[in-house]
Amino acid sequence: MTRRLGPDELYALRQIPLPAVLRASGARRDRCDRKKWHTAQGSLSVTGMQFMNWHRGRGGGGAIDLVMHLENLDFPAAVAWLHRRFCWPAPAASARPAARPLRLPSPDASQWSAVERYLVRQRALPEKLLAALLQSDQLYADTRGNAVFLLRGEDHEPVGAELRGTGAARWRGLAPGSRCDLGCFRVQPASPTSIVLCESAIDALSCSLLHSSYCAISTSGARADPPWLARLLQQGLPIYCGFDADPAGDQQAQLMMALHPQVRRLRPSHHDWNDVLQACRSSIHPSTSLPSVAKP
Repeated sequence: MTRRLGPDELYALRQIPLPAVLRASGARRDRCDRKKWHTAQGSLSVTGMQFMNWHRGRGGGGAIDLVMHLENLDFPAAVAWLHRRFCWPAPAASARPAARPLRLPSPDASQWSAVERYLVRQRALPEKLLAALLQSDQLYADTRGNAVFLLRGEDHEPVGAELRGTGAARWRGLAPGSRCDLGCFRVQPASPTSIVLCESAIDALSCSLLHSSYCAISTSGARADPPWLARLLQQGLPIYCGFDADPAGDQQAQLMMALHPQVRRLRPSHHDWNDVLQACRSSIHPSTSLPSVAKP
């Protein structure tokens, strides 16, 4: 593939049925569980256009994300892989399905103590910070005991939510209908000196504790070109890509910097920013100032 594909062609590639992609990659469907597939990256489950590799704690949506995961490829290489194997017509823009309505989980105050305990003990996040997030309606517990981090758009209205399992099965995902292209989870001090893009809300919180003058923003996954990034670049602050220190994070960071030369890499010294925070937790004094959490 020599030419650059347009938005509609990329959209069409993302919509290739995931079972077709799995078969093309040599994956084998489980005989007992039709949603389960055995791949070179381990077993993963598929629901519609979403997939989850429970062994590696990684998931995503669409055919391009799946190829990046299965074949350990960056975004351009995954697009080329799909383009070589599938003759998939690009639909007209008007043929795209309407966005699904946002369905946020119902809050359940009785589950908050368990969620708070997980975030404090397992994730090293301070209780005072969590209390501020709860008070400002940026974080709550749902009826299943998941931590719900709200994504907000320019008008501060919720456009989605990151979900983090806090029980025996540790997992992460997005609320149905979440629009990561319209908003994000952010932690912003009064006068930020830089902006750091992280892969999750927990990483953004961790990064903000480690670098209190930075505005830390979650891209809700390693996304090289979130639509709202252009508006951030116009603010004139230095912007760093703080994605995870792993092949997927490095690949998406390289692609982001290729698309936006102003962005620079800020690679965590451990796998992610929360791992860095946990490694430093003994050196963080209780009196350490916390990042401000402004009420939307």
